[in-house]
This record gives sequence, structure tokens and C-alpha cells, in this order.
Amino acid sequence: MKIEDIYGDLPTLETDRLILRKVTMEDVEDMYIYGSDEEVSKYVTWDTHQSLKDTKGFVQFILNQYETGQVAPWGIEYKENRKFIGTIDFITWEPEHNRAEIGYVISKQYWGKGLTAEAAREIIRFGFNSMDLIRIQARCVSENTGSKRVMEKAGMSLEGIMRKGMVIKGKHRDIKLYSIIKGE
Repeated sequence: MKIEDIYGDLPTLETDRLILRKVTMEDVEDMYIYGSDEEVSKYVTWDTHQSLKDTKGFVQFILNQYETGQVAPWGIEYKENRKFIGTIDFITWEPEHNRAEIGYVISKQYWGKGLTAEAAREIIRFGFNSMDLIRIQARCVSENTGSKRVMEKAGMSLEGIMRKGMVIKGKHRDIKLYSIIKGE
């Protein structure tokens, strides 16, 4: 399987409460709401959005990824109010090893409702059923208890801690590594 086979035309996925779909330019303002929130961006590798221009630039990057059939995120739309509330994706996909890594971000207003775990379970299902994956992993900064809970609720198991595994916001951070294997 090739990356273009999936990302050449990213499919829309649906759960009980969410629609996972392509990001569009109409999502810029909603993305800016969480992208500019320092609490949301505290543990991620990307910089807090300082202006709508930052967010537009990121959305344009995503649109270019769609156009060229490269790995790109699904937008998370909350069915109840049709709001764009975050993104989730396979941040890396290595078809030759049948493995991928997921990443996600969601607006603070929607934290604690199980929505990110619901989205993660759906793309894990999709990865195993449609992308020929055997292993799916995710990582988070050790202090990020919200992300840890998402991974556990999605059925992932802690493999270990990579001490000083990444530089985030100019500081070496311990990183927790979680995974799920097809059939678990």
C-alpha cells in the first residue's frame, strides 16, 4: 500500500458524535481559537498561533498535503453544533513497516468529554482495517495527563518513557510512548 492510496482522497469518517473530514479554509477561525491558546499548545511541538495569518498558513500547508497525496490531518467536527474543534492524524506512516503514529489536538472547550479518544479509536480502526497497519503508536510529554488518558481510552498501552526524548518549547522533555497492536 502506498501513502497516496489513502491520502490521494482522504475519506470522511464518522463516529457517534464526530465527523472526521478534510480541513478547509472555512475552518481557519475555529482552528485559531485553539491554535492561539497557550494552554492547548503547551505540550506540542508547534508554536502557539500569534495571528490568523499563522493559522491560514497552516491550513494552506494541509491543503497542499491533500493535493499532493501526502499525510495530512482529518478535521474533527462536533456533530452537535457542527463546529470544527480540532485535528487528528497519522503524523507519520511507514507502510514498509506497517506502522504509524497518531497525533491530535482539540479545543479546550471540548476537553474532558471523551471526544479525542472517540476520534482516536476511529482512526485506529481505520488504520488497521484500511491501511494494513500492524502497529499504531502515540507519544506525549510525561506531564500531559489529558493526552495520556486519551491514549489509554483508545486502547493503547504504555511501552515506556523516553527520557529527555524531545525538545519542546526549548526544553528537553520526557516522552511517554504508547502503542496498540492489531488484534489487541
